[in-house]
Parts: sequence; C-alpha cells; structure tokens
Amino acid sequence: MTVRDWEKLRDFIHGEMDTWDFFGVLRIIQGGQTVLEASRGYASIEFGIPNDMTTRFAAASVTKQFTAFAIMLLWDRGLLQPDEQADRYLPAHMRLPAGLTVHHLLSHTSGLHNNYNFEDGFYVGEDRRPYDRESFFRDWILRGPVGKPGERFDYNNSNYVLLAWIIETVSGQPYHIFLEENIFSRLGMENSSIDDGRTVLRNTAGNYMYDYGVLVRPPYTDPLFCTGAAGLVTNCDDLQKWYGCLKNRELLSARAYERYLAENRNHYCCGLERHEEYGTVKYAHGGDYLGVSAYTQYFFEEDTCIIILSNKESLDQYRFGNAAAAFLHGQPAEPVRREAGVPVPPEELRRYTGTYLPGKIWIEEKNGKLYLVRVNQKVHIELCCIGKGLFKRRYEEQQSAHRLLADGETVPSVWGYERISTEFI
Repeated sequence: MTVRDWEKLRDFIHGEMDTWDFFGVLRIIQGGQTVLEASRGYASIEFGIPNDMTTRFAAASVTKQFTAFAIMLLWDRGLLQPDEQADRYLPAHMRLPAGLTVHHLLSHTSGLHNNYNFEDGFYVGEDRRPYDRESFFRDWILRGPVGKPGERFDYNNSNYVLLAWIIETVSGQPYHIFLEENIFSRLGMENSSIDDGRTVLRNTAGNYMYDYGVLVRPPYTDPLFCTGAAGLVTNCDDLQKWYGCLKNRELLSARAYERYLAENRNHYCCGLERHEEYGTVKYAHGGDYLGVSAYTQYFFEEDTCIIILSNKESLDQYRFGNAAAAFLHGQPAEPVRREAGVPVPPEELRRYTGTYLPGKIWIEEKNGKLYLVRVNQKVHIELCCIGKGLFKRRYEEQQSAHRLLADGETVPSVWGYERISTEFI
C-alpha cells in the first residue's frame, strides 16, 4: 500500500472508533512489525482509567483456538487420539453418546444440545448459580442430543467445555495450568491468563453494556461454565506472539498443524475458521459475550495479522476487522452510517410492547422510547425506528434491522417470536 493508502486506512479506523464510541484496541501486524494500532475508551469508567495498547481484555471465543491447540499438543505426545470416543478421556462416570469423538467436539459436529438459546434457562440464568461440574454435565450438556455425531455443524460452547475437561483428565493438570505451562510461558505470553471469576487479573478492562442508554456493568455469570470455550484474558502484545507461533509453526508437529488448520464443515477447522479471500487464505475467529467483543484474523502467506479487542458492545468487530482487511488488499471499505432514527409517537411505539417469550423476551415503551429485553439479562436495549416497522439498536451497530411489524400483519414479532401478550409475563 502507498503512504496515502495507509493514511486512508488510519482515518477509516479512527473514524469508525469515534462514530461508534468504541472501547478497546486494534492492532495490524505485517512482517512481524506493528504497522498500525489505536486504542479508545476506558478500561475502567469508575476510576477514569483509559484503555491503551497494554490493556488486557477478555477475549471470549478467541479462547477456542488455544483449547484446540492444547488438544493437538496432547495428540503429539501420544496421550489421546482425535478420532477415538471422546469420553474415553473423561472421568469414567461421564458418558457421551456412542460415536462422539474428540474430533466432533473440535469441529462443532457433536450433535449435543446447545444451551445458548432463548428457550432454555441457562444463559444468564443457570450460569449465574454456583458452579457444579457434575450437575452442569448431567443437566445441561447431556440435555438430550439433537443430532448424530458428525451429521451437521452446530457452533456449541459445550463442545469446548468438554475439551477443557479432556485436557485436565489426560494431563492431570487444571486447564489454566496446562495452558500456562505449555503455551503461554513457552511463547513469552506474560499477559495471558484464564479467568476463573475469582483471581485478580491486573490491568484488565472491565466490560460495559447499555441499559436504558446508560453504560452499566453486564449481568454476572460464572466464567467456569465457559472454561475452554471462553475465559482467555490477554492483550495485543501476547496475541502478536501467538500469531507468530502459528505463522512459524512452533510447538506442534507438522501433522498436528495440518489437522489443526484443516477445514471441516462450515469453514470450521479446530478453534479457527478458514476462508479463501483476496487470492489467499485467511484464518480467523471472533467472539462476543456480555460487553466483550474480539476478533483475530491471520493471513499467514502474507504475514499479516489483525487483532481487535473491545470491552463494550458498540461496534461490530467482524465488519470492522473485515473492512480493515479489505483496505489492506486494495479493496474499498465504506464506513457504516450510524442511524439517527425517525421520531415515533409513544402511542405508535406501544403497538409493539408486551411479551414475546415469557420471562425471556419482551419490549417496553418508556418516556417515548422503545426498549428490547432479551433472555434473562434485564438489560434494556434502546431501539430506534429506521422505517415503517423497522428498528435497530441505537447504541450498538446492527447489520440487519428488526422488522417488528411487516405490511399486512397485525401481531408484531421479533427473532421469530410473535407477541403473545400486551402484559409482561
């Protein structure tokens, strides 16, 4: 890219961060060197501490690539076989459906029940209770398999929770200790840890969401319920070292890297996705959860890496990261306009209020504004009208609008659920 191209990319990145009131960091690495980076917002609003390039962030599902890598390390050491029954590597009383292999867990093709949905009471419900592995396994992971192993792709955190338990059973070490001794310390990743919800993790950003248009701390959930699927706390410096490990094929054998990076169903490999873009191959993975958003992109053939870590739900990290990648490959990337919305009288807004899923999804009007509440979060997401029956979040980037009421319809709906009552039940 020319100097002018780099200036355009820099202006684009800073403009997007300002438009969406971004909290977090972005770093672009080429040839092992940082070529562009930026930080915005606060690590702690309470104490007025700004984010900078050394701040550590929760990385959500970016954790999965580390969990899968740890499984490959155990394979290299002859301690497990990916194509064997997964529960062979779990405690004897933890039985999984027949034919469910370690590979099925790695590739999200296990067929296990996915408890991150609207109907179940797990998300911001059961995962707020004291953690108990036995009941978690019995009542939620084994909550009625929905398909045969290998039959279809279904992105499911339970798969990577089970992989973390396999790592512990096979290695004889807690998951976080195994990663520390076998990955973090060997790569000099001194700023990386696994959050257990109790250990003090210094220089780590707090997470924030909007409730009634005001930034608040997200609802509490115990991170132990996501061990292996999420829980990594890290920063750009350490993820840059991690990228170097993958780029240079360190720590694993050639056969393990071949399997780790091999594409299965739905572009998924093992904790990473594989896509062919701009005449080259991109490996990537992101994550988001209650104020956390993260995205990593690796172009090994070009020696390019893009890292985004954020502690506030505002900007769409996937669109943002992909736009930066487009710039790097000479493709146009236009900023996303933030919808101002059109004014709607309160009596019109009340056409949409009521319960859509009891105790889980409802819409309310308050002081002339419309708010959506989902699952058990009790976080009121302000919606702004962008057209007849069309609404988007006011403070968070949203690619597709909610069509709450289509032409000719009399009963509003959201996420496929029709309103069942004008009361809140």
